[in-house]
Amino acid sequence: MLQNPKIMNINIIPQIKHTDSGNFFLLAGPCAIEGEEMAMKIAEKLITITNKLQIPFVFKGSFKKANRSRIDSFSGIGDEKALKILRKISETFQVPTVTDIHTNEDAVMAAQYVDVLQIPAFLVRQTDLVVAAANTGRTINLKKGQFMSPESMKHAVQKVLDCNNKNVMVTDRGSMFGYQDMIVDFRGIPTMQNYATTVLDVTHSLQQPNQNTGVTGGRPDMIETIAKAGIAVGVDGIFIETHFDPANAKSDGANMLHLDLFEGLMTKLVAIRQTINKF
Repeated sequence: MLQNPKIMNINIIPQIKHTDSGNFFLLAGPCAIEGEEMAMKIAEKLITITNKLQIPFVFKGSFKKANRSRIDSFSGIGDEKALKILRKISETFQVPTVTDIHTNEDAVMAAQYVDVLQIPAFLVRQTDLVVAAANTGRTINLKKGQFMSPESMKHAVQKVLDCNNKNVMVTDRGSMFGYQDMIVDFRGIPTMQNYATTVLDVTHSLQQPNQNTGVTGGRPDMIETIAKAGIAVGVDGIFIETHFDPANAKSDGANMLHLDLFEGLMTKLVAIRQTINKF
């Protein structure tokens, strides 16, 4: 994996989109890096599944969580420590990695360890952050804001392109429906595919934010439904957070998929994509 953040045009999108099986690609992993043992355990399981099903794979893990509902919520194990774990996963399993960033300084630091820099939904309109990420030359994943239309994402994409970085994709993670629920408008997927490679974030689309407890809830029982619909619509990639013990995960456990259920879901999604590819 390239470590120099000044090296430009590091595009992994063709790599993860190309597969003889005609599959979608996958961004998956825990919400946050809680430690090396848990991250390696999840990565190894996901690698086994994606290799078996010929799904191009990017390992996801947040090196820190800056957008917490409460001040006492878990925010990370230390920036450099978590980023080194992401690098170890990439080097051990020979897969690209993605992490989200929140500041311009994060962009420069994280670009030395990971292949894809992810701009969180709440920050995707922050021009300085998008430009800082784009200028690293890493592939950029722009999460669509819950408050934004699919059409407005073309402007976020253009900011990356204007930095002479063509390595950009967008991810839908649902739109706010009232105060405490999310909804996926599947019309947005083909719309955003006009601007860039498009991913559906299944698990964050099922969040239930702004709970009275200050801890975000979720509907993990609907993960399979949303994922199947996204594949049927023709999305390029799927984003899913997973954990072997969601109930005790330190971040977003309420809407993560249990790791034991992952292979069964991926098998169904591959079958749907194979059917769609026939038409």
